[in-house]
Amino acid sequence: MKRLLLLSNSTNHGAGYLDHAIDAIDSFLGPVRRVLFVPFALRDWTAYTAKARDRLARAGIEVKGATADAQALAAFEEAEAAFVGGGNTFRLLDRLQRSGLLEVLRRRAAAGMPYLGASAGTNIAAPTIRTTNDMPIVQPAGFSALGLVPFQINPHYIDADPASRHMGETREERLREFLEENEGPVLAMREGAWLRVEGERASLEGTNGARLFRRGAEPDEFAPGAPLDHLLKG
Repeated sequence: MKRLLLLSNSTNHGAGYLDHAIDAIDSFLGPVRRVLFVPFALRDWTAYTAKARDRLARAGIEVKGATADAQALAAFEEAEAAFVGGGNTFRLLDRLQRSGLLEVLRRRAAAGMPYLGASAGTNIAAPTIRTTNDMPIVQPAGFSALGLVPFQINPHYIDADPASRHMGETREERLREFLEENEGPVLAMREGAWLRVEGERASLEGTNGARLFRRGAEPDEFAPGAPLDHLLKG
C-alpha cells in the first residue's frame, strides 16, 4: 500500500523547521523510527542532514543522511522510510537522475515504503516537476519525476493580493498557462497544507487549504480535512 505525506513547506512563518507538521509526521511514520533523509535539493548536504536529524530526534526519529556514492544504492534499498527535503527541485531531480537513485526511490515508495516530502520533495512525487516554482539552476536529463501520484503539485501556492501593485503574473495565471499546454489537474497547496495518501485514500490536511486547477474549468477550493481520493484515479 502506497504511503505518502507531502508537505507544501517545511517551515511556517513564526515557527521552527517542521514544527507545524511534526505531529502529522510522527503519526504518519507510526512504528517506523528510522528515516533516510535525501538532502540533494540543497548544496550543503551535511548541514541540511544535521538540521533534519536535530529536529526529528526530538520526536524520537533517527535520521541517516543519503549520499550519492557507491553505498547509496544499498541505503535506499534498505531504508525503512524516506524523507526528501526541500530546496531547488531541478537540482534534486538532477542529482537523483545522475546517481541512478530515482528509479530505486520510485520503486520502493510505490511498493509501500513511507515517503515524506517537503516542497521540492513534494514536487518530485508528481509525474513531472513542470509545476515547480524554482529556477532551473541546473539542467536535468528530463522533467519526469517519481509519479507517485497521477496529478501535478504546486507547493507554496500564493493567492493573488488584490491590493498589490505588482503587475507580473500571479501564481494562478502561471498554472492556467501550464494547463493551456498540458492535460491533467494541478493541486496547488498553500503553505501549512499537506497531502496524505494511504493506498487508495487521499486527504488534504494541515492548517491551510488548496486549489485544484483543471483545464477549461474554474479552480476548485478544498479546506483541510477534504477527501481527495478521486485525484488518485487519474
